[in-house]
Amino acid sequence: MKIVIPGGSGHLGSILRRAFEREGHSVVVISRSGRATLDEVDGADVVINLAGRSVNCRYTKRNREEIMRSRVDSTRAVGEAIARAVRPPRVWLQASTATIYEHRYGPPNDENGTLGGNEPGVPETWRFSIDVARAWERAFEEARTPLTRKIALRSAIVMSPERDGPFDLLLNLVRYGLGACPESSTSLRRTHCRTQNSWRRSAKRGESASAFHRLGGCSKLARG
Repeated sequence: MKIVIPGGSGHLGSILRRAFEREGHSVVVISRSGRATLDEVDGADVVINLAGRSVNCRYTKRNREEIMRSRVDSTRAVGEAIARAVRPPRVWLQASTATIYEHRYGPPNDENGTLGGNEPGVPETWRFSIDVARAWERAFEEARTPLTRKIALRSAIVMSPERDGPFDLLLNLVRYGLGACPESSTSLRRTHCRTQNSWRRSAKRGESASAFHRLGGCSKLARG
């Protein structure tokens, strides 16, 4: 199959590209730095749109605008490319987010799950994320692609050990003392307090080593 992945140069796209190529498929990645264009969707079997600005940033006004615009605009662009294709793809898988669901501790969500944003006391940053998800999926739904099956991928963070993935970010936090052992909630709170106190003492002494390295039981994890 020919598989086109707009926004496929990142963490998830790289994993998918390698997996598909190992199976013998032809993969075209479309990115800002590459030469491939959305004309590649004409004649493709599958399109997987992953385009969108990273949310690993401070939620400043400018970053929020880019997060929203990059998702909505790229989705519309892919839809327009499919609509004008002479041989449109059979399937369009569109990145979305599980953040769209209501925050609750109950049964798992599916396509009929309760959408969030209206929970009592919901933080404003949560509401923004849900607004992005709704606008993202609305652009997807509005695309007129009658010959192409559309599937929204409401996924969460992909926890892969690949380089530059989520574990790299979490490991850095642990190295700076912002972590704890996966124990009971009581033990976790005690470890967190010891971490904070040790970090404060180190900061006063001008030390740069991670306080977490001196807490014993989890030091091996911190050293990686």
